[in-house]
Amino acid sequence: MERELLIECQRSNRSAQRKVYETMAGKLYSVCRRYLKNDEDIEEVLADTFYKIFTKITQLQNLDTFEGWARKIAVNECLQKLRATKAQFVSMDDDFVETSGTLSESISFEKDILSLLNFLPEGCRAIFNLFAIEGYPHKEIASMLSISEGTSKSQLNFARKKLQELLVNQNI
Repeated sequence: MERELLIECQRSNRSAQRKVYETMAGKLYSVCRRYLKNDEDIEEVLADTFYKIFTKITQLQNLDTFEGWARKIAVNECLQKLRATKAQFVSMDDDFVETSGTLSESISFEKDILSLLNFLPEGCRAIFNLFAIEGYPHKEIASMLSISEGTSKSQLNFARKKLQELLVNQNI
């Protein structure tokens, strides 16, 4: 991201904000998509994310960290949405994964294996994303989601197991 563009955003320049939005919207949409299934929820979270970005950008001291900072805002907004909707965690006794659709016969690598995350319950998916993709430790995940560390670990284990099953069933 160009430093001058971000400086203009700090000055509330609407044209600069639009350029930042156009540059970052796709990236942040992808982040949100890993946590949320519903397109309406994703759009709502994206709107909240950009609102927070543009109202808090003056607090960002190091403009070189903008993209990571914006990504963290998006993740936090997704987690807030999950907490608000009381995302359900699965019982370790469940032998199924509830889905809103069916797996296509072959998942193309162009769409990425991350698309399989859509077939996990929201709570499991959030923990998998936070641990495996974002790199948060279980202690921090537990704090962020108001769950125990043990729950975080067991949900990660459940997510890994189900993802393995999905990969095997799709011969990937």
